[in-house]
Formats: sequence, C-alpha cells, structure tokens
Amino acid sequence: MSLVPFPRSRRTASLARASEGAQLGSETGLREPGEPGESEEPGARMSFLEHLDELRTRLIIALAAVGVGCVVSFAFIQRLYDFVMRPLAEMLPKGSSPGLVYTEPTEAFVLYLKIALLAGIILALPVVLWQVWLFIAPGLYAKEKRLAIPFIVLATIGFVGGAAFSHYLLFRWTWKFLASFAQPGYLLFMPKIESVFSLYVKILLGMGVIFQMPTVVYFLARMGVVTAGFLLRHFKYAVLLIFLVAAVITPTGDMLTQTLFAAPMLGLYLISILIAWIFGRRRVHDGQESGA
Repeated sequence: MSLVPFPRSRRTASLARASEGAQLGSETGLREPGEPGESEEPGARMSFLEHLDELRTRLIIALAAVGVGCVVSFAFIQRLYDFVMRPLAEMLPKGSSPGLVYTEPTEAFVLYLKIALLAGIILALPVVLWQVWLFIAPGLYAKEKRLAIPFIVLATIGFVGGAAFSHYLLFRWTWKFLASFAQPGYLLFMPKIESVFSLYVKILLGMGVIFQMPTVVYFLARMGVVTAGFLLRHFKYAVLLIFLVAAVITPTGDMLTQTLFAAPMLGLYLISILIAWIFGRRRVHDGQESGA
C-alpha cells in the first residue's frame, strides 16, 4: 500500500516556498528583503483609514506652515504690497487712470490679505513639499526614498524661478500690452485691483507649475521612465503641445505674447533633455558597475 502525502497548510506551503527562495537567493548572490542592505520592495501597505489619518496629519502640518508664513508675510505687508502693485501703477500709460481703483469698501483690505496669503504659501513651500513627500514615501522603493532632498530643493527652486519670471518679465509684458489700448479722449483704462491681482496670481501660479518640468523629468530619468533620446525624438510633438498650452493660458490673442509664454517652456524642455541625459547616463553607468 502506497503512502499518501499529508496535505500541507497554506502557511506551511508559504514557509516552504520562502525557504526555497532564500536558498536560491543565497546561491545566486541575491539578498532577501529582510536581510541587511537595500530593499527592492515598496514600503509597508497601509489600510484605507490609515491613509486618511496620514493625509489628515500631513494636511494639518502643511496648513500650519502656510499659516505661519502668512503671519510672517503680514508683518511686512506694506513692502510686499509695494513690490507687487507699485510697478503696475507706474506702467499705466497716458490716457488711463492715474492708479488702480477699487469700488468695494473692503476690496483694498482683502487685497492685503491675498498678498499675505500668496507670500505665505511661497514661504511655506518647502514644508508643504516635505509633507507631500512624506505622504507618498511609504509606497516608494528604498532607492527612490533617497530623492527626498532633491525633490524639495528642485521643486522649490522651480516654483520660485517661475514666480520671478512671471513677476519681472511675463506679467509686465502682458500688462503693458493690455494697457496699450487706452486712447486719450476715447478709451479710459481704469483697472480694478481685484481683477489685476487675480490675473497676476493666475500667471504666477501657472509659471510656477510650468517650471516644475525639469524636476519631473529628473525623477522620471532617475527611475528609468524617460531618456534623453526619447525626449529628443519627440521634440517636434513637444513644440506643438507647448504652443497649444501657451495658446490656452495666454490672456491675450496676439502671437507675440503667446510666444513669450511658450519661450520658457521650450527652454525648460531643452534643459529637461540635458537633465535626462546626465542622470540617465549615470544610472546606466551605475548599473553596469553593479552588474560587473
């Protein structure tokens, strides 16, 4: 009579497979995830409620940082107000009002609060980005978690660079163009501070987001998702897409302003190709060394 093997439980079978995998890994020189060294598995899984609790914690810290930034900005609100609004009033052409106007009693005071809020967000940006990274970090690989500092630094520099480009060049050019239609005796340009500041914020935030392109390409190149060759081969499609985006976000319909919006995006795309070439090549080189 032959013996029938006793059926193993699932736990026993999984332990047996793990033991076989550990033996195979020791023979091939591979590490197990639990062994010392760099783990190639993402972080521990979290339940839906744990994700919500983590999101709440990160949002509270980010909002607190923005609140502190607003308080600090409001302490220098007059300097910030002059920095934003005085150049706009000075660039008003002849045939327009001598300055910006407001028609609601609280409109000027609310503008002070909005400027303080915008400055507070920019001041708190590193903390906000750090909280974003901490929220997504549990789902990343160990080698990807090392990119926290580059992510915060590059994203902050990109946003501040886009905001500076908008304030010193792009918005002023747009403002001059829009104000140039005033004609003495025919058209009197009387801009309201609420409308002007709303346009200012839209362009500034838009440029801040667009200037994140090198940061995004940097991480995609480090992860092996894109390469410099891929970006270079699709350059003509990128140019078409950039001008389409510029046509959508440009507040005016003239080609000159649209080109002014598209120019930084083209420059950022070229910089992104260089970034992908540098870090993509370094990644391949490191892989060859590790394989050797």
